[in-house]
Amino acid sequence: MARINDNYLKLAAGYLFPEIGRRVGAYKEAHPDADIIRLGIGDVVLPLPEAVCEAMHTAVDELGSVGGFRGYGPEQGYDFLRTAIAEHDYGSRGVEVSPDEIFVSDGSKCDSANIQEIFAADAVVAIPDPVYPVYLDTNVMAGRTGELGDDGRYGGVVYLPCTDSTDFIAVPPDRPVDLAYLCFPNNPTGSTATVEMLAKWVEYARETGAILLFDAAYEAYITDDTIPHSIFEVPGAREVAIEFRSFSKNVGFTGTRCAYTVVPEQLRGKAGDGSDVDIRSLWNRRHTTKFNGASYVVQAGAAAAYTERGRAEVRERIDYYLDNARIIREGLDGIGLKVWGGINAPYVWSQTPDGLGSWEFFDRLLERAQVVGTPGSGFGSCGEGYFRLSAFGKREQIEEAVARIRTKLS
Repeated sequence: MARINDNYLKLAAGYLFPEIGRRVGAYKEAHPDADIIRLGIGDVVLPLPEAVCEAMHTAVDELGSVGGFRGYGPEQGYDFLRTAIAEHDYGSRGVEVSPDEIFVSDGSKCDSANIQEIFAADAVVAIPDPVYPVYLDTNVMAGRTGELGDDGRYGGVVYLPCTDSTDFIAVPPDRPVDLAYLCFPNNPTGSTATVEMLAKWVEYARETGAILLFDAAYEAYITDDTIPHSIFEVPGAREVAIEFRSFSKNVGFTGTRCAYTVVPEQLRGKAGDGSDVDIRSLWNRRHTTKFNGASYVVQAGAAAAYTERGRAEVRERIDYYLDNARIIREGLDGIGLKVWGGINAPYVWSQTPDGLGSWEFFDRLLERAQVVGTPGSGFGSCGEGYFRLSAFGKREQIEEAVARIRTKLS
């Protein structure tokens, strides 16, 4: 009988979001007429921008013609999209990123999970707590951790506590690590980091040899001009950081699937013999070996998001969700809950009332108000006693959910 990867047996009983689905499903079965409003999973609800749809239709027509048909495309992404990304996402902000440092994919979740494959099995990993579960779980699968303890933490991981006292910002640890995951604007807490805060991380990485894995999937929601959109806005970051970005939450590609990773040419790691190794070439090797490239149609749509019309339509969608976040934030604040996020991020992070545990509050919110959120403890032990609500909903649902919370929980 084939042996399995025993590291999978270390994982907690269920991934956070399937467990939410299981509980909601059980409630729905017991209450078939319940009008449940789901603000748990961060899935968009607005249709794709018209400019994007038109570009995708044109791309389909091209593929249906003899002269326009394309087969396999470049695994790293088509030049037209990589050039648009370099110009608009980085060059417009005075940041140096070359198209050949950009690797287009079918999702940031995949990229942030897969990146760890090119690093040593015994690499020491630092992970914020609370955190997007994929960062931790994929390192558990790879065997970089010990067993799950009674405290909800894995042995061998350097946890970075993010609490109310630090405004949920991770600070560099007091020991060297090989890899450190950062996410700003943060999922789940909605916190943001200043240039000065990120500069401390870059300095730490340069001093210790760590590589920063920076998830900027929600950067489009930053409205404060003083907050950086990219780790590469910090001097020296190109020597120590990899950045992940996505079209999911700004262009609406959660189902369409397109993202990209930036690996600077200056970034180096160490081989077992102590020699320096070009990280970009390793990622290119992994990318081209295990991935055949995002579809031409999807990349054509993504590129259209950078046109003048596309940018305007994307901005409308971001503003819509940010206004949803404002409504949620003000609603929770109105019943006396302490809240974070919801200003430069599409998530609102709230303290649970009455000393309830995160899953206890999840059940109360579902049973009393028929509203679904995400328990903070699902993001890590420091998330216990907190709760996340997503602004990715239709306006009438957001307003109804807040009204129910006010009347059913206050």
